[in-house]
Amino acid sequence: MSRRYDSRTTIFSPEGRLYQVEYAMEAIGNAGSAIGILSKDGVVLVGEKKVTSKLLQTSTSTEKMYKIDDHVACAVAGIMSDANILINTARIQAQRYTFAYQEPMPVEQLVQSLCDTKQGYTQFGGLRPFGVSFLFAGWDKNYGFQLYMSDPSGNYSGWKAGAIGANNQAAQSMLKQDYKDEITREEAVQLALKVLSKTMDSTSLTSEKLELAEVFLSPSGNVKYQVCSPDVLSKLLVKFGFPQPAAETS
Repeated sequence: MSRRYDSRTTIFSPEGRLYQVEYAMEAIGNAGSAIGILSKDGVVLVGEKKVTSKLLQTSTSTEKMYKIDDHVACAVAGIMSDANILINTARIQAQRYTFAYQEPMPVEQLVQSLCDTKQGYTQFGGLRPFGVSFLFAGWDKNYGFQLYMSDPSGNYSGWKAGAIGANNQAAQSMLKQDYKDEITREEAVQLALKVLSKTMDSTSLTSEKLELAEVFLSPSGNVKYQVCSPDVLSKLLVKFGFPQPAAETS
């Protein structure tokens, strides 16, 4: 039945479904997973890097985590080339707001403006939906620390803890069981690593397969976005009880 209605994003099926948008969400299910957790003193983002070959030169820049503005960052799951377009759009919108009003753009307003762009690609013929989901982490003076999730349909929602990408349903149910209010940033990191270790296809967690980023307030009161280096990440994994494999000799 779906074959008659899935050729274009603008055609509803008799059940009221947009199949191309659903297919875009399926594409995200094949991507490396990302987890975001809201804590009382910051937001933690953890992402799984898919290392497809030992010969692949790992990127010096982050693959899953991106800074949008000084007070907002995001984790990505899906088609990276699609994500780059949307991230650049978000960065431009944030800078335009700062230029016009001389203050940082509220986090939800930035998320909503980006989701409006995504929604437009589901409503007009000749366009395909962006095959990417985001977890947005940020802080503003109105609502403090915030975590938002958005998908290819243009919908977004606020979360205390959320997961996107591969095995996101299993990760979401684990977060639902183990998340508690008033969690600290360190506990949030531990929980995110624990959930990722259970839902990742890989047998062991290593710093080469992970990215960890945090948004928090510095002692001076400024919003700080920090990506963990591989060395710090390895120490964190050992600290939280994830054994590291012995280094391979080349």
